[in-house]
Amino acid sequence: MLLDKITVLNYRNLSDVNVAFSSKINCLIGSNGMGKTNLLDAIYYLSFCKSAVSSLDASNIMHDSPFFMLQGNYCSDSGIAEEISCGLKRGEKKQFKRNKKSYDRLSEHIGSIPLVMVSPADNELIAGGGEERRRFMDVVISQYDKEYLSALIRYNRALQQRNVLLRGEYEPDADMLSLIEEMMAVEAHRVCEGRRNFVNELIPIFKEFHATITGGENVSLHYRSDLCDKNLADLLRLSRNDDRRLGHTTKGVHRDELVMQLDGYAIKKEGSQGQNKSFLVSLKLAQFDFLRRKGGETPLLLLDDIFDKLDSNRVEKIISLVAGDSFGQIFITDVNREHIDHILDRITGEYKLFEVVSGNVQLVREK
Repeated sequence: MLLDKITVLNYRNLSDVNVAFSSKINCLIGSNGMGKTNLLDAIYYLSFCKSAVSSLDASNIMHDSPFFMLQGNYCSDSGIAEEISCGLKRGEKKQFKRNKKSYDRLSEHIGSIPLVMVSPADNELIAGGGEERRRFMDVVISQYDKEYLSALIRYNRALQQRNVLLRGEYEPDADMLSLIEEMMAVEAHRVCEGRRNFVNELIPIFKEFHATITGGENVSLHYRSDLCDKNLADLLRLSRNDDRRLGHTTKGVHRDELVMQLDGYAIKKEGSQGQNKSFLVSLKLAQFDFLRRKGGETPLLLLDDIFDKLDSNRVEKIISLVAGDSFGQIFITDVNREHIDHILDRITGEYKLFEVVSGNVQLVREK
């Protein structure tokens, strides 16, 4: 998949931006707060129907503006043109369209424009709670498995219903609880199966990328779930009294964990900043390769300020990897022009270099 052109109106600090991109490498330079990440976020939004930066859609509208609008013109690997657009007015529901036709449900769009983003926020995959790592698994799997996404949505809906009953003033109806728990068990089995298969397939790809970047540090991934050898309906039935007292459901795939280790210990506790960054970049590059193999369409790759905390040798390894034939269109941001020029001088293929100043994007170099 290629993003040929993007039009951005009133998105965060980008008031009126029209950019035609290189089909291979696109670098964005500029000081912090100028809008580099906002442009990447606009690209992300067109893939996932939401921002990677803000969970509140209205906060993406430029101050004192009544709306924002995004439009991307894409070309698939097979040469098919696609136009994706999104608009949001304050106080109204956002409109998302593919080739000028509105979606009935936004979930239908997920996976149409595959994308992988690497950013400083990824540190939460290591430092944050289990919900961050579950979200990582869900975002990847949902891009190539529509049934997984549907099962996850149904599971979360049933989970909310069970929690409402648990928090009720009166003792919940046992038959109603049983019905909801059976529904949760069916969907949870599908989710657990999808996550387990995904992690098992991802591990060797991840380890290969990590070995290339670091030279061979001992890292591992492991999927942990209540459902690995038990039936969720039984677990929920046995935990009803405790869950009623606590006011929420304590068993289920919403408690799953993706265990990340360095030398057999949690990387959260053992890893240096450089080791954590190498782990995360390797994980995201593995995600890219996995999606490319599964979906048949080359994802877009967004690298937002990823070279901080990495030594020059690891930076060189990463650039050599992403500039290769296995990767497609790439977007890189950095505050250091000299750093970017050094990278571009080592690239034999085509590229474009843009400077971002106060929300304005200007082409300054291309090949």
